[in-house]
Amino acid sequence: MSSNPNDLISEIQSTLRSMAEAGCRGFDPKPESIEILNSWGAQHDSLDAVRNDLADCRRCPLAASRNHLVFGEGNPRARLMFIGEGPGYEEDRKGAPFVGPAGDLLTKIIQAMGLTRDQVYICNVVKCRPPKNRNPLPEEIQACLPFLQRQIDCIRPEFICTLGSVAVQSLLQTTEAITRLRGRFQNYQNIPVMPTFHPAYLLRNPDKKREVWDDIQKLMKEMGQKTEDGR
Repeated sequence: MSSNPNDLISEIQSTLRSMAEAGCRGFDPKPESIEILNSWGAQHDSLDAVRNDLADCRRCPLAASRNHLVFGEGNPRARLMFIGEGPGYEEDRKGAPFVGPAGDLLTKIIQAMGLTRDQVYICNVVKCRPPKNRNPLPEEIQACLPFLQRQIDCIRPEFICTLGSVAVQSLLQTTEAITRLRGRFQNYQNIPVMPTFHPAYLLRNPDKKREVWDDIQKLMKEMGQKTEDGR
């Protein structure tokens, strides 16, 4: 749409005439109706467009030490999206998310859900590895968060599972601890979000695997998803 006021008026008049010709005699002011009107003619993003916009990203200092930018992978129409905090050593080396030991554990969790990695979508909040696998800094998260939000908008998952405190706190813009958030459904733009511990945390604290499996079972129940053995 043009930014010229006269052009804008002309376009509005033309739209109103077309709507009148189609039989429209008024406007329904409900929020749902406004949302539908706003979506008319909107150009929906694509994952390719998001990746192209990231390009050789230099928006934060993490770019200086990375080997590969790790965008995400999986089904672009996945019902379920997993979000971690950031790439680790193996992910940075290979350019793919969750391919190290923590990734192997995530794969087992996905298989226990009766799914495969090809059926879900996996990505991280930040797309470059923080040095020595430290938590991403607030400015690094803010540089990457718009791209994560666009990934979610593209995929439009029915469910999200966040892995670890950084993922859930970044997505929901909260400072509440993962120990209080995990196991209870949260909400992101009307998408149910199940926070649970990060697989890397489970490798260091195997006694927490039971809690994660409890969280995953709650998620599966909401999804109507049976386990790999059909239960």
